[in-house]
Amino acid sequence: MKQRIFAVAAISLCAAGANAQQPFVSIAGAPCTTPPALHCPDADCTSDRVINQGPVTEMKTRRTFFLDYPCDLKSGEPVTFVLSLHGAGSYGNWQRHYFPILDYKDKYRLVIATPNSPTHVWSDVDDEYLHNIVDFVVEQIGRQNIKAFWLVGHSQGGLTSNRIIRTDFFRDKVDGWLSLSGGRLGGNPGRGNFAGMARGTTPPAPAAPGGRSAQAPAAGGGRGAIPGAGATTGLPTNDFSFIFETGRREMDEKGIPETSEWAAKYSCGLRRKQDDVVDTKAGYIYDRSRQNPPVPAWGLLPAPGTANVYTYPGCRDGRVVADIVRLEKGHTEGLEPNVTETLVKLMLSAPGGKLQRTQ
Repeated sequence: MKQRIFAVAAISLCAAGANAQQPFVSIAGAPCTTPPALHCPDADCTSDRVINQGPVTEMKTRRTFFLDYPCDLKSGEPVTFVLSLHGAGSYGNWQRHYFPILDYKDKYRLVIATPNSPTHVWSDVDDEYLHNIVDFVVEQIGRQNIKAFWLVGHSQGGLTSNRIIRTDFFRDKVDGWLSLSGGRLGGNPGRGNFAGMARGTTPPAPAAPGGRSAQAPAAGGGRGAIPGAGATTGLPTNDFSFIFETGRREMDEKGIPETSEWAAKYSCGLRRKQDDVVDTKAGYIYDRSRQNPPVPAWGLLPAPGTANVYTYPGCRDGRVVADIVRLEKGHTEGLEPNVTETLVKLMLSAPGGKLQRTQ
């Protein structure tokens, strides 16, 4: 009898010890759910869901955002942190499903913050809010547990990434930038044919399904500006990996440039074409407000697709420089699952550690 009591007690102590060593992380004010909160279905995501600005409150500005992370995340487990910025005229939950890396948060151990601009266009007045989100995630996860930190931005969110990555707050923290039709470091492609837009040839900002769409100025990088229009000029002086993704219909007939000044900065080899990525499943999101008349360069209905992948091998310090071109796609069709996962793998193949080294 005594032996049985001792055995039961030992098992209980072992279980308690295991739980004490590896409890699941619970981020304050951001409960984790499966499936993730406000996740869209495969098609026909409702307007009220798309425009939702997230359940997590940034306590200093009282603005909300989305925070997705593995529900089984263990204390001390290394993760990759991603700050994902929507385009002009758009919303955080639209961005979450335009580039749906939340579907890969468990497999690749990702912590993804997706904020919202109340004016639907990013400017320097939003910087404090973005800083506070980064500081909050670092505090909750632990600086030593963030093995890499990436900025992701679609369209004007990409232009904003290009601006903020040069600022004092971000320049020594960010390990990589993924530009989703948001400007290419080292040489932009020419513009595709956006003729036929309802109000001129400059593409407007993506609207939520059933929502409004902001018209872009002719040039200047403001609300709804196209990649490269009014963008921050020159190459950044800080070091980070860079991946550019775009739709083939967004570009002119010349397509993506074969060379990259950013690749040259790191003494990368000549551009190399990798295997195409084929998707048999469509993305979640598109711009419903711009389908009559349809403008292929702006974006049509979601559909399966194929993407060309180009990398610049052998970059100094292991940096990743790559271009991905989605064939028969425009500016606003949401990314398909396989090309999304390919981009995640490229991000994770790059060196990290900047946040761990900053104080």
